[in-house]
Amino acid sequence: MEGALLDGRYRVESRIASGGTSTVYRGLDVRLDRPVAVKVIDARYAGDDQFLTRFQLEARTVARLKNPDLVAVYDQGLDGRHPFLVMELIEGGTLRELLAERGPMPPHAVAAVLRPVLGGLAAAHRAGLVHRDVKPENVLISDDGDVKIADFGLVRAVASAGITSTSVILGTAAYLSPEQVRDGNAGPRSDVYSAGILTYELLSGRAPFTGDSALSVAYRRLDADVPPPSAAIDGVPPQFDDFVLRATARDPGDRYADAVEMGADLEAIAEELALPAFRVPAPRNSAQHRSAALHHLRMSERLAAAQPSRPPAAAPVRHPTRQLTRGPEDWAEPVRPPARGPAPEPDDQYQPVSGEFAGIAMSEFVWERQRARRMVLIWVAIVLALTGFVATAAWTIGSNLTGLL
Repeated sequence: MEGALLDGRYRVESRIASGGTSTVYRGLDVRLDRPVAVKVIDARYAGDDQFLTRFQLEARTVARLKNPDLVAVYDQGLDGRHPFLVMELIEGGTLRELLAERGPMPPHAVAAVLRPVLGGLAAAHRAGLVHRDVKPENVLISDDGDVKIADFGLVRAVASAGITSTSVILGTAAYLSPEQVRDGNAGPRSDVYSAGILTYELLSGRAPFTGDSALSVAYRRLDADVPPPSAAIDGVPPQFDDFVLRATARDPGDRYADAVEMGADLEAIAEELALPAFRVPAPRNSAQHRSAALHHLRMSERLAAAQPSRPPAAAPVRHPTRQLTRGPEDWAEPVRPPARGPAPEPDDQYQPVSGEFAGIAMSEFVWERQRARRMVLIWVAIVLALTGFVATAAWTIGSNLTGLL
């Protein structure tokens, strides 16, 4: 898809990342001349009318949400065999990449990540939307420290596709709620469960359940509770243990009702523990950064190729004997006046070239010639001034001779 122009407006540039149903590219809105992120859906969904209808509906619903904690959706469309979604480009990386670089987070960093995540989910829950796929890959961190959640509605659109088998569990298995695994139903409490699993991983550096396959991991949560993070790593405050246990209760009725309630409890914990403010860093070696570097490299190569090639300048032909007989000033080339000393006369604004004559540097000849000219002009000015002074005095004396006598 790189180089394609979708819908006559969005140019696909370098690839950022690929998933099971789509590929995200760095792109350019050529109409508004702004960078964008283009999520191109797998071509196998293009012929499914149910998917396309749900995809358009979800895109329109998410585009209405105005919240700084959500990745903005600008447009959606179908170009040939490729449904696509145009979103805000976040220059940075994912929470998954940050965890891979730095490992488990201290409580104040966990709170700094969860605040915008729960803030974005709360805005969606108030609007009647459910994310269904809360996981570190869908949490983006900008180079300025902004944390945003992405990919609302895509899981629901894919679930509506007629080509999707009922045996396929959508969403990442490690973060699915028990009800999603059991019957595929999801609501705000399902997002709360996934956010609780996310909190456990931020604190401990690993997921609470493991297994031989994605299905075995998913089904483990039907019979087992999520353990407290402090059982996996030292230093976790008991308040965060309780926070995770309530969010990940197997019975949805025992969880927080939605992200609004969960966010309020997080703020109470942060105040009780006096957690300091923290700016979440973007991952250094992110796929987005590598994509941006590749894009800049390609742009530089295109600019270099577009510039017309200039033939190399011919080397000057030197005639030493002829130049020496004409005078040393012929070894100079016109440039800016030299920085040292007073500025020379207009016809002498030259920078001497290197070389010697009779063991004396050629520049000495030029400077000596200029100095001699200046000395002549100075003496002429002095003589004219003295002559004028004498003449003026004689005229004055002659005019007042009678009075003086």
